[in-house]
Amino acid sequence: MPRDTVSRGLAAVGGLGVALAIVLVGALHVVSAGRVDPVRRTISEYALGPDAWLFDVGVIALAVGSLAVLVALARTRVLRPLSGATVMLAVWVLGMVTVVAFEKTNWAVGPSVGGYIHRYASLVAFLALPIGGLLVARGQRGRSESFAARVWTRVLALASLGWFLPILGGFALRPITGRSWWNTIPLGLVERGLALTEVLLVATLAVWAARAAGSPAKAVAPGGTVVEPARA
Repeated sequence: MPRDTVSRGLAAVGGLGVALAIVLVGALHVVSAGRVDPVRRTISEYALGPDAWLFDVGVIALAVGSLAVLVALARTRVLRPLSGATVMLAVWVLGMVTVVAFEKTNWAVGPSVGGYIHRYASLVAFLALPIGGLLVARGQRGRSESFAARVWTRVLALASLGWFLPILGGFALRPITGRSWWNTIPLGLVERGLALTEVLLVATLAVWAARAAGSPAKAVAPGGTVVEPARA
């Protein structure tokens, strides 16, 4: 049976988007090492500096790659075109684009509407991706050919959600410490761990889509019903 070369190509675009994002954002940590503290300052801080284009291109590459992976997963029936998993992954893509469209608040100038949009878009995106990953894995439970992909997707999705625990801890300790939650925890370090985990989750979904596209096409039962449709 024929393989789905279009879906494999889309999965490859997803992998390239992830790789480009890692390279460009990683380069920012080198060229801006003396200006941005990676332990305390968030990644978006780089977008306020002279090398902001590296941040913008890297995040857009990740968004485009994630969209390509989403389409590939739908084409290979790993998930349904209209499902909770699809919505969550689409929210992740939209959130990444919004993060670039609206800059982080420059506190040297003062708060801004765009800065608040940036903050909440990133929060929603970082929550939507792991939830979407868990829904994809849940929809494919019981299928032996996707066992490894399901395990890695679940592990990385749960690890991503786990990075929110220090943030919740910062909120909980505020009455005791009297400090803002972002000053209680090493926010930059936590966000970088979260971002890396979620980028690896996108890469895992890209590999899943590529392998699904390389498998023989699903058989069609009499009457035109597709055997083993996606359940995500």
